[in-house]
Amino acid sequence: MSTSSEFDLPKKENWGSKIGVIAAVAGSAVGLGNFLRFPGTAVNNGGGAFMIPYIISFLILGIPIAWCEWTMGRLGGMRGQNNGPGILYSLWQRAPAKVVGTLTLIIPITVYMYYVLLEALCLRYAIEFFSGGFADLFSSALADAGESAGTQTITNAAGDFAVESFGLAENGHMYGNAMFWLVPVCFLVNFIIIYRGIAKGIERFCVVAMPMLIGCAIIILIRVLTLDNVVDGRTINGGLGFMWNPDWSKLLEPEVWLRAAGQIFFSLSVGFGLILCYASYLRKDDDVVLTSLSASSTNEFCEVVLGGMIVVPAAFLFLGAENASGSTFGLGFFTVPAIMHFMPGGSFFGGVWFGLLFIAAVTSSISMLQPAIAFLEDGFGLKRRASVTLLGLVTLVGAAPIMYFSMDATALDFTDFWCEFMMILAGLGQVLIFGWVIGAEKGVEEANRGAAIRIPKFMGFVIRYVTPSFLLIILGLWLYFEGPGRVRAMIPSIQGQAAVEKTYADAVKGQPEFADLNDEAIAVRVVEFFADTSAVGRPEWIAIAVQDAAKAKAGAEKQAMVAAFVFVCVCGMFILIYALSDIACRNRIGRMLAQSESGEGI
Repeated sequence: MSTSSEFDLPKKENWGSKIGVIAAVAGSAVGLGNFLRFPGTAVNNGGGAFMIPYIISFLILGIPIAWCEWTMGRLGGMRGQNNGPGILYSLWQRAPAKVVGTLTLIIPITVYMYYVLLEALCLRYAIEFFSGGFADLFSSALADAGESAGTQTITNAAGDFAVESFGLAENGHMYGNAMFWLVPVCFLVNFIIIYRGIAKGIERFCVVAMPMLIGCAIIILIRVLTLDNVVDGRTINGGLGFMWNPDWSKLLEPEVWLRAAGQIFFSLSVGFGLILCYASYLRKDDDVVLTSLSASSTNEFCEVVLGGMIVVPAAFLFLGAENASGSTFGLGFFTVPAIMHFMPGGSFFGGVWFGLLFIAAVTSSISMLQPAIAFLEDGFGLKRRASVTLLGLVTLVGAAPIMYFSMDATALDFTDFWCEFMMILAGLGQVLIFGWVIGAEKGVEEANRGAAIRIPKFMGFVIRYVTPSFLLIILGLWLYFEGPGRVRAMIPSIQGQAAVEKTYADAVKGQPEFADLNDEAIAVRVVEFFADTSAVGRPEWIAIAVQDAAKAKAGAEKQAMVAAFVFVCVCGMFILIYALSDIACRNRIGRMLAQSESGEGI
């Protein structure tokens, strides 16, 4: 790259070694989704049968999009760009490239804002296990329950601790517990690492952290696989069977295919913009094909072999089938602590497990910060200290409302929802730029430069036609199954009315004489009893239900307003980041591209 009299171009950073870049990219992909999200998703969507849409999505979506991102990232890096908007704008100097580039910035920044809270929760759990806090909690619960104590007592105690820790019962509760100081600790850890840069910060940390992470997971896996029979004749084989026995009927459900595709996006970090950024620090002839496959293989080993053989089988062994399938959050923070109580040496292994999750979370969260750091440096010429400080303030401000509106995890859930939507759009946009703007054949040829294993020529056809078509189908399914409910969830009047109807229905079901009625009969009774809520001389249970319904309505309307607030904030962030991207591309990034050496890339 030539020099400039107008401004000093940023010093080009590079990865120190092939192992380092593989560890860093694998670290960005290996996170809570591998050890918590994947097991719950698989067991609730057909077990072994889930692997069919999962593998298809891996081959049609995951690997092709990863190769596209690695190739375009390396090309952008050759032209002096390490940020999504700059990389894509260097390949296609049109507005759509800036839109897709904006998505590659907003997604990791927004995900970081809630991911760091889960990271802090893992740290709290690790501390509680190693310090004996959970042992004391469960002993107290068993003492209070007396003779009625059992598995459910432990599970309930673990659930109560999770609700208290994450403030699920009340907005603002996290500001009054240990999370209030653990979240800043996690911020500090992340930003110290990211401040040190690519080679000295991210790479050095991941080269150490990834072997530690995998080692901890293998220790836990060996412990689970060597457990003796627990209760009722349940064995480890039975637990593995519960996890992986296929339910082939699930393959006919479109939502299962949607879940599989979504898991691939989260698993490989495709569509995030992370790979795009990391690949830009490669040298001109560094192998993107084998590096991509190596990082993806490491991720799949952690997810399928380690994640898929620990949580759900162990939950089945100790707690039974009713507790071995559930939400990601429920399995991770309600069920696992109960498992560790029943496992010999549970305090130690519980600390190791949540320490593993904390390390996995950090390797992922630092990768979410680098794209924005690179954008501030490339697009506006900020020095490392200034860009890290500015991003730290922005993400801290963004995390604060998610942390405050913790009730039922509404803010977190809706933030995650919109990020998933944007990931699909970003993945689609990048594939279209690679396949139709660069040209699939030229793109594959560029990817093969310096490659020990060459991408087959037919992949050009797959990237140009098959992958975009599959993404459009997934987007359509996503909008059909997820969209309407999420829109309704942002309308206070609809949510308030739904809360009232549910409260009335529950009140009717609570009466012994109506306990066996079906939903239609219950609806009739609701109209009969609650058509005139001002009637005098009603039974006491009706009066209580009316009061409860009023409270439920107010609560539901507030939660809908939180969901709408999240949507407005995400839209506002997109507009702001797009405006900044446009300014940067028209000015500093544009001038950098004009100064870049001719003849590089395609």
